[in-house]
Amino acid sequence: MALADETADLPPREAAWVRALAFATVRWYVQLEAMVEGMLDRPLKPRDAVIRVLLCQGLAEIFRFGTPDHAAVRETAELARAIQRPGAVGLVNALLRRALRERELLGQAMQRTPALRHACPAWLVAGIRASYPERWEAVLEASTRAAPMTLRVNTARVSRAAMQERLERAGLAAQPHPLVPTALTLAEPVDVDAIPGFADGLLSVQDAAAQWAGLLLSPQPGERILDACAAPGGKTGHLLEASSGGIDLTALDVDGARMGRVRDNLRRLGYRAQLVIGDLADPEDWWDGRPFDAILLDVPCSATGVIRRHPDIKLLRRAADIPALAARQRELLAQAWRLLRPGGRLLYVTCSLLADENERVVGSWLAATPDAKPLPLAFPGGDDRPVGRAVALGAEDMDGFYFALLGRAG
Repeated sequence: MALADETADLPPREAAWVRALAFATVRWYVQLEAMVEGMLDRPLKPRDAVIRVLLCQGLAEIFRFGTPDHAAVRETAELARAIQRPGAVGLVNALLRRALRERELLGQAMQRTPALRHACPAWLVAGIRASYPERWEAVLEASTRAAPMTLRVNTARVSRAAMQERLERAGLAAQPHPLVPTALTLAEPVDVDAIPGFADGLLSVQDAAAQWAGLLLSPQPGERILDACAAPGGKTGHLLEASSGGIDLTALDVDGARMGRVRDNLRRLGYRAQLVIGDLADPEDWWDGRPFDAILLDVPCSATGVIRRHPDIKLLRRAADIPALAARQRELLAQAWRLLRPGGRLLYVTCSLLADENERVVGSWLAATPDAKPLPLAFPGGDDRPVGRAVALGAEDMDGFYFALLGRAG
């Protein structure tokens, strides 16, 4: 949001360049900062954090964009001059020129450890390696690439083939996703206003793996369904599309501002649901006492599975966050279970890559819940877990997700 605001008044090409440079700097920041620290004679002071960021940005131009050497140095020095910090311009010039001289040696040094090679904090490398022991390097490599723009087709109103043809007539090349029957992936990202059918609710922007949530819960006409952590409403809309609007859907979220996005999405799609601002952990404040036939529980998580879309997760998330998130996830799972009728089903979903938020949460909860059992998942992709299935980040160019379908004894 901040980046969009800052680039709103720029010409389109300049805005695109600023966004690309900002994303690359954040995506590779762990590696770029290590280069900076390795070349400094003494550490920068905390008040010079903006200089550190400028140096990382200049290195991103050199190592990630191939900007001409003199241009990368000149542009970064000009930015340093603008902050009016004594010595900043000289430091930027000296360090970036040294990086140009030692480019090959610096590049080699960054290959020595997985954390630097993939610009990922060491704690997260360890967690991904433990969760994906056979493909952890591929997952980390995928985390450094930009994500594709994938669309969800409302197949209740138009076929995927017809939508693909319409996109291509508009000059937008798109390919059907091999594992997700509602997904089309664009060859190049575009503004949603340029996508035919988007404003009319025929299409939504949603990663292919995320689209499995609506498909795996498999809403049936007439069912009473709860989308328990609904905002911003992508999965809410898909549940309605998958049932042609024939379900009694309650969309719940604790955040009133984000619930506004659910409302906007449903208005664009042309569907209706009961929108409730409330906390799943306190159902007495909003629940009418009637149990639900099915519940979609997309719990708050570390979001490490969408790290290529939000690379700042690498910088903002900490290892110490995970136990607290897992405790919250178990609490929400227990609370949601109380609202489910006997014979009903609950789909537990995260966009986390970490077993501590996925099968370990569900497995420990199942062990303590006699009337719960895992149900099979009709999902052609992903990896089997002790409970549920995980989609590795980058597999078939999808985000990282975890799904567990749970049934309540009748």
